[in-house]
Formats: sequence, structure tokens, C-alpha cells
Amino acid sequence: MSSMIAVQPFGRTGHASTRIIFGAAAIGNVSQADADQTMELIREHGINHIDTAASYGDAELRLGPWMETHRDDFFLATKTGERTRAEAYNEIRRSLERLRTDHVDLIQLHNLVDEEEWRTAFSRGGALEAVVEAKEEGLVRYVGVTGHGVTVAAQHLRSLQEYPFDSVLLPYNFPMSRNAGYIADLEALVAVCAERGLAVQTIKAITRAPWGDQQPTANTWYEPLTDQGAIDTAVSWVLGRDGVFLNTVGDIHILPKVIDAAERFTRRPSDEEMRALEGAFGLEPLFV
Repeated sequence: MSSMIAVQPFGRTGHASTRIIFGAAAIGNVSQADADQTMELIREHGINHIDTAASYGDAELRLGPWMETHRDDFFLATKTGERTRAEAYNEIRRSLERLRTDHVDLIQLHNLVDEEEWRTAFSRGGALEAVVEAKEEGLVRYVGVTGHGVTVAAQHLRSLQEYPFDSVLLPYNFPMSRNAGYIADLEALVAVCAERGLAVQTIKAITRAPWGDQQPTANTWYEPLTDQGAIDTAVSWVLGRDGVFLNTVGDIHILPKVIDAAERFTRRPSDEEMRALEGAFGLEPLFV
């Protein structure tokens, strides 16, 4: 089946990635059979870029059998959450073993936001040295940085002063666009990325609200939208911004709805439509 999902250059890597990237956190705690079914879905819809992490449960192990046979079909990204050189380097080697491959296309410093961790990663003997070493050895091709929270865009800007990263990843959705400070930082970051040819990946597109006191009913650490129409609107709002990528949802049962929305995407919803969605579903920002 040919994909209806548009592709665009993933920064300066030379890879044309689908605008939606498979977030493999979704297969971190499912059976191999469920993971296989999900990977069949990903391939069937032509999604050619996978984003995983060492800390996503068994996600790397679940991807391993697929990488053994279909490695060339995917741009493969993982992440290290370690902050010192030795630990980060060892974690990268372990990821390659679990993924059953001799290299990943992108290694990312995972959720590098906390000030102390940030300083450690960039200091002598820090995680940055490990990813540079891994790159020199051909274990990784490109290097990125990711993060959550309202200070992430500002921290990413600082990170780009320390090292010429190839990609960034951060939250982006309509409720967060209400936060003027966050959006100002995000716009500044996006401008630098555009100037340098860096890929901008976004997460949390279909967030409804934090879970609060209720028992989670999905494999996501926030309450997601589950209504197809609502997902269509939220996904279209993100994809309606030229140049960004949308990393999919952390729940294999909601994933098909996100793929469906992306395949039918035609235009960005108006602010009026987004306010109607916000009112109907009680959207709240995840990070304040």
C-alpha cells in the first residue's frame, strides 16, 4: 500500500522522513506479537522513521527482530538518558545489541532539561563526549537532543551553542501555544533550526490533559484524545505547521487513529476550530 503521509527532509541528514515518526515508546511494555502487529501497521502505511530510547522498557528488544531483517527500510533513532561519558557510551553499545544493528541513524541526549544534568552532559567526561565518540566510530550517524517541560525550548537553544546537533525534539500542541513564554522560546528555537537545517520533532500532539487522580486508561503518561475527530483536529494543527515532524502516541491502540489523521491531513484548523476542540474536550496544558 502506498503511503498518503507526506515526506520531508529530516534536517540536513539527507533522509526524507515521513512527517509522522513512529514513537516506539508504544511498544515498550507489550508482547512481541503485539509489537510485530504494530510494526506491520507502520510498514503498511509507509512510515520510515522510528524513534525509540534505551529507557522505553523493552522497546529496543521488540524492534530487534525487525531491524535484523528490515534495517534499511527505516531511519532509526534512539536515546541515552545517561549523563556521563562511560555510562552513555555503554548504553549506546547496549542499544545497538538490543536493536540488532551495527549503527543507529540518530542518537539523542534524552530529556536534557534539568540544569545540573545539562551541565554534567556538556562538561569534561560528560555524555556529549560519548555520542561524539560513537559518531567517530560509525556507531551513530547523527546526534540530537530531546526534552519535556516549559523550559525545554530555551535549554535546546543553549544546547545548540555547545554542539552542532542535527535535530531537536520538544512538546508542541494547541494548549501549549497558550503559553506565551514557551511559544516565544519555541519560535526562537525553530528559527535557529531553520537557519542551520536542523530537524524539529514534536511530541504530545494529542494530549487532552494530565491524568490527575484518575486511573490511566491508556499507555501514555498524559490523558490522550481518543475521539477520531478530535485527533484529526489536533494532528492537523501540528502538521499544519510547515517543516515539523510529529512523533506518534505511546499507545498501540490509539496509534491507528493518529496514522489515519495524518493520512487525511489537508490543512491547519483555524484558531476558532481549536478553541471549539478545547471547549468540547476540556484541553489543558501538560506543562505549566
